Amino acid sequence: MKGRHILSVSDLSSQEIRSLLDMAIAIKASEHRPSIAGATVALVFEKPSLRTRVSFEVAIHQLDGYAIYLSRDQIGLGNREPVEDTVKVLSRYVDALVIRTFEQATLEEMAQYSTIPVVNALSNTEHPCQALGDLLTIVEKYGSLEKITLAYIGDGNNVAASLALAATSVGMNFRIASPPGYGLPEEILQHAKLFAEESGASLACMESPEDAVSGSDVVYTDVWTSMGWEQEVDIRRKAFKGYQVNTSLLSRASSNALLLHPMPAHYGEEVPPGFLNHPQSVAYQQAENRLHIQKALLAAILAP
Repeated sequence: MKGRHILSVSDLSSQEIRSLLDMAIAIKASEHRPSIAGATVALVFEKPSLRTRVSFEVAIHQLDGYAIYLSRDQIGLGNREPVEDTVKVLSRYVDALVIRTFEQATLEEMAQYSTIPVVNALSNTEHPCQALGDLLTIVEKYGSLEKITLAYIGDGNNVAASLALAATSVGMNFRIASPPGYGLPEEILQHAKLFAEESGASLACMESPEDAVSGSDVVYTDVWTSMGWEQEVDIRRKAFKGYQVNTSLLSRASSNALLLHPMPAHYGEEVPPGFLNHPQSVAYQQAENRLHIQKALLAAILAP
């Protein structure tokens, strides 16, 4: 993986995903301390962030590297100067680029001109680091991922897309329940189907949250209105009525099922107020695991 771009979960093989999970588990247990000493990583963020920014900055620091944060106003991707020029200059200053951007196309253009690794820290299409952290959280609970059934309830957004790809790649059964018109993009769906065929996992898309959750080992939800879609908030509240993950819906899953949410939560919409404190919720452990999996990913890409 050294020197590679990671723009999508599909850039990683199932074995590479498992290797990253193994490394992250060892890092979290203080049994392994990789180093990227001397490496400088630029965090280019067009979107604001709490978990992504802090987890990456801390990860880089704990790996003995140096992080430089560049906000939308500071860098003005594609506005102050062409993306090509920005990336070619940054490639001469730093050792890797971690990008949080609105458009996947921007990410792909940056990777095209970059001579250093580019990591997707969120785009409108995917959120691979989140999905890898999610798998780490699940494997901590169950010990393995094969044949675990994950039910995703809500919008087929970037989080759902990366999660579908990651889950089916490693042999997890993936179900998603969404209102009509809000399912996974067709391209993501086709990739996930191929991964499921290769790994022996199942993939199911449906409208009924009750059917999706029934007997599942993991129940996952996310906001109904992602950042950048605020103009649709009223439309989406109507469309997703009945898709809240609450006590009643969670009771349809297996008795020890995990509740996951990537945060931030819109309480009163996809979950009731305070629901991330439910005994079955591992949302805060899930947030912590972003740090450990990103340390593993950066080490795999940058460590000597």
